[in-house]
Amino acid sequence: MAEVAGTVSPGFERVADAFAANFEEQGDVGAAVCVYIDGAVAVDLWGGLADPQAGRAWEADTPVVVFSVTKGATVICIHMLAERGLLDIDAPVSSLWPEFAAGGKEAIPIRWVLSHRAGVAAVDAPVTFDDILGWDGVVAAIAKQTPYWTPGTRHGYHVRTFGWILGEVIRRCTGLSPGRMFSEEVATPLGLDFWIGLPEAIEPRLGRVIPPDPLEDSAALEVAAATADTLFGKAAKGPGDLFAYDERWNTRPFHAAEMPSSNGVASGRALARMYAATVSDVDGIRLLRPDTIRRATVVQSEGMDEVLGWPTNVGLGFALPPSLGPECPPGSFGHPGAGGSLGFADPGTRLGFGYVTSRMKLGPPAQDRAAALVRALRQCL
Repeated sequence: MAEVAGTVSPGFERVADAFAANFEEQGDVGAAVCVYIDGAVAVDLWGGLADPQAGRAWEADTPVVVFSVTKGATVICIHMLAERGLLDIDAPVSSLWPEFAAGGKEAIPIRWVLSHRAGVAAVDAPVTFDDILGWDGVVAAIAKQTPYWTPGTRHGYHVRTFGWILGEVIRRCTGLSPGRMFSEEVATPLGLDFWIGLPEAIEPRLGRVIPPDPLEDSAALEVAAATADTLFGKAAKGPGDLFAYDERWNTRPFHAAEMPSSNGVASGRALARMYAATVSDVDGIRLLRPDTIRRATVVQSEGMDEVLGWPTNVGLGFALPPSLGPECPPGSFGHPGAGGSLGFADPGTRLGFGYVTSRMKLGPPAQDRAAALVRALRQCL
C-alpha cells in the first residue's frame, strides 16, 4: 500500500479517500493533489514513490513533467499581456512576428492560435532536437509552414506548435522567452515549483515519468503506430518524429528545453496555487481579472477535432468542459496533460485544483484518476 501524507480540511475527507483509492485501484505510483478555495489550501496530499528504481519517496513539493498542462501556464501569460495592452488577441500573429506571414498565414490572428483554428498543427520541415533546444530553429520552421486547412474554418489540436507559436508571440512582445516570462511574472511571485525549461539544480527532486505500456494501453498503441502520413501522427510525435512517450521524458535535454506546450515541470501544489490565483487573491496576488476570465472561457471551437478525431471544446487557450475533464464543473477552465495530470480553476467556487502523476496513461483511462478526485471534491462543496 502506498504511503499517503498531507493535510485535508474538515469536510474534504472524500478527496483523501479518492486519492488513496487511485493507488489501490488505478495504478498510481507517485502522485499529488492539491485544492485551494478562496485563496486558501483545503487539500494538500501526496504519496507513493518519486523514483521506483531508487525507492525515493514522493515529497510534498515533488515536481514531475505535466505535458500539456503546460499549455495552461502559457495561456495565462498571453492573457496577462493582453490585460496590459501589450498585445491584441485579435491582431495577426504576423504583426508581432513578420516571418509567420509566409505560406498564407499573414491574416491568422492570435485568437485562432489560442483556439486551435490556425491550421498549423504540425511541422513538415526537418527539425532536430538541437533546433528545439535552441528555439530559433523550430520557430523558423513553423514560420515557413503552410497551414493544413484554411485557417479559421476548422479546429484541430496543435499538440506541440501551440506552445512555440504563442511562445514566440511572448518573446516578440516582451523580449523574454516564455519560460522566463512565466518564471518572473507567475512562478516566482507565487512561489511555485513550476518551470518551463527546468534548472539543472532541480533535477534530483523530479518524479520519474513512467511511460505507458502500448501492450496494456490501446491509446498508447495508437500513438506508437501513428505515422508521418497522418496529421495525428505528425502532431502527436511532433517535428522530426522526436516526441514518443517513452524514457526520453526523463532526460536532461527534454527538461532543459523550453517547450511551452509540452514539458512544464510542476508539483500538485503549484498547479492548484497558480489556478487559484486566476480566480481569487492568493497572498495578495491575482493573475487575471474577472472580465479576462469571462472572455477566455467563451467557447471558440467545439465539435470534431481535425487532429484528434474526437470532439473537443476550447476557449481562448483553455480547455473547457467536457474536454477539460469528465467531472469538471460547468464554467471551469484549465488544461489536462498527456498521462493524466490536470490543473483547472472554477470561478463559481473560487477553486484552484492540481493533480500530478508519474504513471502515464493515454486515452480516456488517463482521466479516470483526476475524474475520481474531482468527483469527490464536488461532493464536498
